[in-house]
Amino acid sequence: MRSLLLRLPVLVLAAAVLAGCGGGLPSSAVSTGAAASSTTQQEETTMHIQLQVNGASFTAALEQNAAAQALAQLLAQGPVTIQMDNYGGFEKVGALGQSLPASDVQTTTGPGDIVLYQGDQIVIFYGSNSWSYTRLGHVTDLTGWADALGSGDVSVTFSLAE
Repeated sequence: MRSLLLRLPVLVLAAAVLAGCGGGLPSSAVSTGAAASSTTQQEETTMHIQLQVNGASFTAALEQNAAAQALAQLLAQGPVTIQMDNYGGFEKVGALGQSLPASDVQTTTGPGDIVLYQGDQIVIFYGSNSWSYTRLGHVTDLTGWADALGSGDVSVTFSLAE
């Protein structure tokens, strides 16, 4: 009997610890389900734009941020054509003509990335660079992208995808 009384506090403590550990799904299972639901929902709400470059058309998916939303609102008023200068052998840059909300962070870009630079310049990449930008979107299919951009300056027309 005395042996049982001495073990009782240990058993109660062990039961309390085990009850706290096994009370439901692991947190990773819960967050994975939420992430999958969030990803599906995000895919359904992603806006797309068209870029016309030297007779070629490209679709880009916009980011989910204030700058991309402001760009979409601008494009809802009609297409915007930007004269873009070749810069550094990896990007084309041109003035938008107005500022968008910037939330610059150090970013490494790659081919097809579309970013906002200094709040009022659009940069499209056919190479890679690391700088402080606000991401706007990414071209979804890069087939012919580098050829369409060429090696010199180019005129690019941005519009909402239909």
